[in-house]
Amino acid sequence: MDAKLVNPFVDAFTTVMPQIGFPEPKRVRMSASDKNTASLGVSVIVGFTKQIRGNVAYNMSVETAKFIASTMMMGMPVAAFDEMAQSAISEMSNMLTATAATNLSGMGLEVDISTPSLSIGKEFQMKISDSEYLAVDMDLAGHIVELDIAVEQQ
Repeated sequence: MDAKLVNPFVDAFTTVMPQIGFPEPKRVRMSASDKNTASLGVSVIVGFTKQIRGNVAYNMSVETAKFIASTMMMGMPVAAFDEMAQSAISEMSNMLTATAATNLSGMGLEVDISTPSLSIGKEFQMKISDSEYLAVDMDLAGHIVELDIAVEQQ
């Protein structure tokens, strides 16, 4: 995977999250992984087509997902990861992925994104790629969101 294709995703995260009420996120780790990842509790996968093909997964614990949903809903307490909280996480993934797609378009690449697919459960395996992908851990006010990025230029 071409490392230059990772920056549009990290830039989207560091741009969008403060716009929706979060402190500036920090990248804390980047590593290469192979094919699958274990869900941390809540995962959203979005696909890419056209000149960029592949997937991005937003992988986080249920507690992190509830924290994000609460912040997105102006601090409303989120005791359970219910339909409203799930909708907030799906919307966050839409905003992040659309911004990453815009960033990729700015690099002269034509892209389309799929509808997000949200999964709930801990430690099940998700296939991210047929080969290596990059996992980038982002610290969001003490909560980690793992970006699993497996895209390649066609």
